[in-house]
Amino acid sequence: MKDHAVRTLIAAAALFLLTVSAIAQTPQLDPGEKLEKLQFPAVTMQLKGWTKFGNGHVYTLPVRAGQHMKISFSSKSKFAFLAIFDLSKPDDEAFFGTDEDGTSFETTVKENATWLLRPYYSKVSPRRGLGAPFSILLEPLAAAPQQPKPSAEPDRPSLFPKAPAKQ
Repeated sequence: MKDHAVRTLIAAAALFLLTVSAIAQTPQLDPGEKLEKLQFPAVTMQLKGWTKFGNGHVYTLPVRAGQHMKISFSSKSKFAFLAIFDLSKPDDEAFFGTDEDGTSFETTVKENATWLLRPYYSKVSPRRGLGAPFSILLEPLAAAPQQPKPSAEPDRPSLFPKAPAKQ
């Protein structure tokens, strides 16, 4: 009987942990938003859409550690923006936003994650209409070149010149 209770407790804990990780990976959508699941592109990919309030598209993009990429956002409207969220993190803050950080984001991914790309139309700006056209460019880049590592012993001033290299 005691063994059955322990098994039940372990199963309940495992189910709870699976639920918590699933919640962290499921984005909170606004009413009317449609979710599109992307794959990391092998070549440059362009997404075009409209930031229509209540009827827009958001995108999930799985990324792996070591992948190097550039994401660029453009729109004819000065009130359309892109926010990028890391769904593996518990906070709701975007780690990149075109409203403050510029129109492009280039990075080498540090850890496996799923990103949420959310184009949006600013609700607090004076505007006409319900949205604006946008374009998102996803560019996979070659890995950043490795910086040469400094020698173990830094060059120090010396009274004696270094010996020439032996051949």
